[in-house]
Amino acid sequence: MSMNARNNNTTRPRKSGAAKNRRQLEHRRRLVALGVPEAKVRSLDAKMIRSMIHDPRKIKVYFK
Repeated sequence: MSMNARNNNTTRPRKSGAAKNRRQLEHRRRLVALGVPEAKVRSLDAKMIRSMIHDPRKIKVYFK
């Protein structure tokens, strides 16, 4: 058995850019469905969007 077959870091599939964009679009749609204005969602970065999806209570804090 070669060393590469045992090393999961090199055999693991990579995330594609298209899949990442799809996930981010889905997260933005979820925030709009939760009541965040669409203009505000467009101005947020990906990290902030993920944190709000993770804990929806933060939405009330940031957008009153």
